[in-house]
Amino acid sequence: MIELLVQARKDAGITQVELGKRLGRRQTFVSKFELGERRLDVAEFVAASRAIGADPHAIIRLAEAEEH
Repeated sequence: MIELLVQARKDAGITQVELGKRLGRRQTFVSKFELGERRLDVAEFVAASRAIGADPHAIIRLAEAEEH
């Protein structure tokens, strides 16, 4: 699911630095969750998705579809 979030960020042309600013966090926060060094809780996932203009529900549905 994080891979889909990363791809959505890149597709939107948003850098890790910009996403961090939109979330009120540092770039390292974004880097760590994108690399799998830190997990996102549900609220953080929703906030990150919305900050890049992505639908968090669509990302979850796509992740579920890829598992099957």
